[in-house]
Amino acid sequence: MPPTVQLGSSGSDVRDAQYLLARPHFLEAAQIDGSFGPVTQTAVEEFQGQEGLAADGVVGPATWAALFASFSLPPELAAGSTGALVGRLQSVLNNGRAQYAPGSADLVVDDDFGPLTRAMVVGFQTWGGVTADGVVGLQTWAVSLHAAGAELATAVGV
Repeated sequence: MPPTVQLGSSGSDVRDAQYLLARPHFLEAAQIDGSFGPVTQTAVEEFQGQEGLAADGVVGPATWAALFASFSLPPELAAGSTGALVGRLQSVLNNGRAQYAPGSADLVVDDDFGPLTRAMVVGFQTWGGVTADGVVGLQTWAVSLHAAGAELATAVGV
């Protein structure tokens, strides 16, 4: 279980908690920044209240367990990544490319995260309002697909 995080904490454990709070829409993807401030504290309190936990705004063992009960942390994908998960990402990106990469050609679904996939990811990130670095990390996985009613992570299956 990750260590307890609370107001004033920072780092990867905070980013993980923020991602797990973004999946059920207590935070937005762009709010996954690794800094535990008042917005994150409020999101934690709301989540805890919904789960019947003491709403103290602290992510300790019981809150971590509740967060991990519904979602897991997805892997990071970047240039050079390969495999079926990359292929599923490519398919989802193709499905919505008219929104964030109008005029671009479909990606070849080849399970290889190459330069064309990276370019499509950058377009998706820009459209989603998160850091446009071409790396599919926690912020990118949490971007809402709007009309689909799900996040990228759900659509890809992670």
